[in-house]
Amino acid sequence: MRSIKDMDVKGKKILVRVDFNVPFDENGNITDDIRIREALPTLQYVLDNGGILILMSHLGRPKGEKKSKFTLAPVATHLNTVFNGRVKMAPDCIGPEVQKMVDALAPGDILLLENLRFYPDEEKNDDAFAKALASFCDIFVNNAFAVSHRAHASVAAITKYAPQSAAGFLLITELEYFHAAMENPRRPLAAVVGGAKVSSKLGALKNMLNRVDKLIIGGAMANTFLKSQGVSVGKSLVEEDLIPEAAEILRQAAEKGVKMYLPVDAVVAAQIDAKALFKTVPVQEIPDDWIALDIGPASSRLFAEALDDVKTIVWNGPMGMFEMDAFCQGTVSMVYAIANAHALTIVGGGDTDVAVHSTGLSDRFSYISTGGGAFLELMEGKILPGAAALDNLK
Repeated sequence: MRSIKDMDVKGKKILVRVDFNVPFDENGNITDDIRIREALPTLQYVLDNGGILILMSHLGRPKGEKKSKFTLAPVATHLNTVFNGRVKMAPDCIGPEVQKMVDALAPGDILLLENLRFYPDEEKNDDAFAKALASFCDIFVNNAFAVSHRAHASVAAITKYAPQSAAGFLLITELEYFHAAMENPRRPLAAVVGGAKVSSKLGALKNMLNRVDKLIIGGAMANTFLKSQGVSVGKSLVEEDLIPEAAEILRQAAEKGVKMYLPVDAVVAAQIDAKALFKTVPVQEIPDDWIALDIGPASSRLFAEALDDVKTIVWNGPMGMFEMDAFCQGTVSMVYAIANAHALTIVGGGDTDVAVHSTGLSDRFSYISTGGGAFLELMEGKILPGAAALDNLK
């Protein structure tokens, strides 16, 4: 995979696919700009080496329609605080007006194209749309790991039409860290998998069984595993149709010598409510009409002890409903356990990322991925279309 560093960018138009799909508050202010900050080294490299920057991204789910609530204009405003007012906002992402703005750019200039998903052709990986985007540039750079699991026009098809294509620093770093953890890891290697549903992580769990030494399962998805072992989990979320799959994963883990860890206690409540009465019970004593909403303190200690001797940790998914204070302690405990581990530590997934940053311990992790879906697909052993498009270039 060619890097932007392998390219001569001086005086050339560099079209960079970034992921500026950032969250906003009700006043239109960006509440978390981590994805913008992570993209900056690539953008600064182009500027420092005399290139012309054209940035393209999506925002939200406008479903192929031009909706003002999904405009990237506030992102341009934010970028201007970083680049001292040098960022121009295009009225569209393709078309003659945009072409005029592109033609007028000089080295050091920055143009942000409007939301790619205003066109349904983006998500259809449409060749004509990709060709229109590619016509703006001398070099296309994919720096958007978080969308590289999507075969979209600005990620995949565009490489067929851009004169040259390369990977940005962020995409390369994401892939390097993940492969360091999965392909030739320092062992023991542990995977910590949480979140709500087994169905969304089934592929990852099966793939991990062939790679890890330890597998820790938390979050609501643990309920399905517990029930497969005959544990009654009350009204907790359970994917009944996946109980046999959960039992088979536990059987295969034993067969392969992978140490599996499930919660031994849970924080339960009668309803999902921040103000609900809650208590901690062993998993075997979850009341019939209560819901498990977090792992308990004994589970946190068990999981921390299981991680004590490992050399590589990959974590995806919270341990409970951490958005509510009453049910966040299991996830927070996991953050501390992994932050204090003497290991290569890699975190992936939007919710997990938020949990780590909320503790102020993000600098204690080896790497925090910017992409939830893309990270999960790597855990499943899949090849990302955005990376494959670059790999396949001659």
